[in-house]
Amino acid sequence: MKRIYVGLIASALLVGCGQTSEKEQGDGAKKLTVGVTMLSMQNEFIVKVSDEIDKKAQELGVELITVDAERSALKQIEQVESFIAQKVDVIIMNPCEVEASSPAVTKALAAKIPIINVNSATSAKPTAFVGSDDVESGRIAMKFIAEKLGGKGNVFMMHGFMGQAAQIQREQGAREILKQYPNLKLVAHQTGEWDRAKSMSLMENWIQSYGKDINAVFAQNDEMGMGAVNALTAAGMKDKVIVVSIDAIPDALQAVKKGTLDATVFQNAEQQGAKAIETAVKIAKGEAYEKEVLIPFQLVTKDNVGQFIK
Repeated sequence: MKRIYVGLIASALLVGCGQTSEKEQGDGAKKLTVGVTMLSMQNEFIVKVSDEIDKKAQELGVELITVDAERSALKQIEQVESFIAQKVDVIIMNPCEVEASSPAVTKALAAKIPIINVNSATSAKPTAFVGSDDVESGRIAMKFIAEKLGGKGNVFMMHGFMGQAAQIQREQGAREILKQYPNLKLVAHQTGEWDRAKSMSLMENWIQSYGKDINAVFAQNDEMGMGAVNALTAAGMKDKVIVVSIDAIPDALQAVKKGTLDATVFQNAEQQGAKAIETAVKIAKGEAYEKEVLIPFQLVTKDNVGQFIK
């Protein structure tokens, strides 16, 4: 299997790359071609999902055209339009935004090309969805904080990109738990854009503004969680502030093991990537498939982190 990765090349150029669904395997059978557009290849978790899609595609003999939307819903729509022009068999999309990426789903379905959303949702309903219930991850993270604080304290929340499904749903889950604990106060919440450096700067600003009033931080992903840990450590405050994040990337797992990050919530990139391409193959072959594949989250603390470190 040959994999084509297009990152910074303008998506309009994809039409001329010559990779179409007309490729044939050695036995003369038509080789399936799947177009894959990922939210951002600068995000460690998203890269892992993409790598697993690639790995499973190699096992199944599927031709991939993988592109990086670079966090732009507009670019993602253009990439899907390019896939349509190339007449790929199936499209896998890791949506940039719930609303802004929805036209990509509509366009694919109008062209009678199945489209699978992986990891993140759109308001437009795709052919299938493979991912996890992000509301549940927010509940798990905030429940851990509530229990550690004994149901009382000041909580700060770092959002991902506003308007993205994970941001919306993780906030929803966290707020559901906060409602159960009237003595837990959400003092401030702001976007760190899923980014470690930006969230470190945000945490530094909060430290200057609130100081010792900070009891816990819920970061909606590990990159932001690590940024918060770095800022709190530099300020000599980490021992007094609980930090919990989501994804269980390697850095976060090591931080949990060391005790600098109090907990993370494991999201299974391997299963998301593998199930996405497996579902794509089933759809292309006209086989029965699940329209929604939900993979559970798991809380990771110092007590069980060894199960997740590879």
